[in-house]
Amino acid sequence: MKKLIIWAGFLLGHHLLQAQQPFTNGRLKVSENKRYLVHQNGTPFFWLGDTAWELFHRLNREEAEQYLKRRAEQGFTVVQAVALAEFDGLKEPNPYGETPLLDNDPTKPNEAYFKHIDYIVDKAAQYGIVIAFLPTWGDKLFKSTWGQGPEIFNPTNARVYGRYVGNRYKNRENIVWILGGDRMPRDGSQDVAVWRAMAEGIQEGVGGTDKALMSYHPQPNGMEGGASKWFQNDDWFDFNMHQNGHCRYTPVYDQISVSYNRQPTKPTMDAEPIYEDHPVCFNVKDLGTSNAYDVRVYAYLDLFAGAHGHTYGCHRKWPASILAAGTRFTRCPSNDLCPETNDRPPPTRPRTRPVDYCGKQPQPGRTDSGHTGQRLCLCVFGRRQAVYGQSGKDFRQNHHGHLVRSAYGQNPIGGHLRQSAGQAIFSALQRLRPRLDTGARRYR
Repeated sequence: MKKLIIWAGFLLGHHLLQAQQPFTNGRLKVSENKRYLVHQNGTPFFWLGDTAWELFHRLNREEAEQYLKRRAEQGFTVVQAVALAEFDGLKEPNPYGETPLLDNDPTKPNEAYFKHIDYIVDKAAQYGIVIAFLPTWGDKLFKSTWGQGPEIFNPTNARVYGRYVGNRYKNRENIVWILGGDRMPRDGSQDVAVWRAMAEGIQEGVGGTDKALMSYHPQPNGMEGGASKWFQNDDWFDFNMHQNGHCRYTPVYDQISVSYNRQPTKPTMDAEPIYEDHPVCFNVKDLGTSNAYDVRVYAYLDLFAGAHGHTYGCHRKWPASILAAGTRFTRCPSNDLCPETNDRPPPTRPRTRPVDYCGKQPQPGRTDSGHTGQRLCLCVFGRRQAVYGQSGKDFRQNHHGHLVRSAYGQNPIGGHLRQSAGQAIFSALQRLRPRLDTGARRYR
């Protein structure tokens, strides 16, 4: 007899992930099936990320600790932060008056600046948080039309700088290395060579490829597979990242599926989906700002497509202390910067089956045209199934003659479960409405 579990919201389950314990299970690595991440001792790891790009650059030690403590309480497992930060990170000093490089030279790092980063990385470990460490933002290689730069990297000094940061943090087990920083390598340039040189330098600094888990943070590139477009076959490239951007109705399920199906098999995820409270498509006048519903939909679709984790972003929080005309950037020491972060931690996968999410056996989205016409997403793990319908409408699941031992519906807003054993028709607990006053902001 076959068991079927239907979760209207998410297979991530009904348990809430509580404040993290100190980082004690060893550094992260790719699982044996190449679909998700585990600790060195085999403990599965779920990437529940937050974008705090300016953390090292803008916050003092007290503010940084307050932020990390709050994010740990809310169930985050990863914080994405940048050493050579985007907002004039080479010229504007940190709260202690230090800039990262002497003479803007990547081969001359400023010890005092990196001591502040040391403190934050170590404090994150105390709270059980992994730092997704970007050695630099991409504008230090290519300013493009919106970066501040200056452009300082070439293959030679990128390798030296990579070796420096790798050696400095080789004994910090809560580090994952992320190259790039919101840039796509340009055709006909040295960009790919620079990033490869930096990766090689990091590997040399940490003392081996097995001690440096690495990826690359690109710009949105649609159906081209995120960073896998350039680096899928590189040995240093351990897992793939997408940036699916800040517009609504992006086909994120299909985009994640591209990299999921690429060979050789590597874990994949969306490292920068639509931020909450962000001008939709950068057009606040016509499209307004994104909300908790927008965030949930992208998270669900990404994970049902096979992503090993997900990252959240709050437009008013990630720049830290930046105040910019015409934006909604603010600074709040409590770190409760988006409304839905104030209430409760996000519903996450069941503790009892920590790796049984869609990274194991994602199935294509399908349309239940016989009942409501909405597109449903299905994933299978063992003898269980999970179904997600983003419209919040009722739907009919065909069990193909199998006995349904138990079926559950989950409210994607609060994570509450309701059992409806043996029923082929499931009525959603609550319609998905675009609300900001919910506690479901950042399901990853």
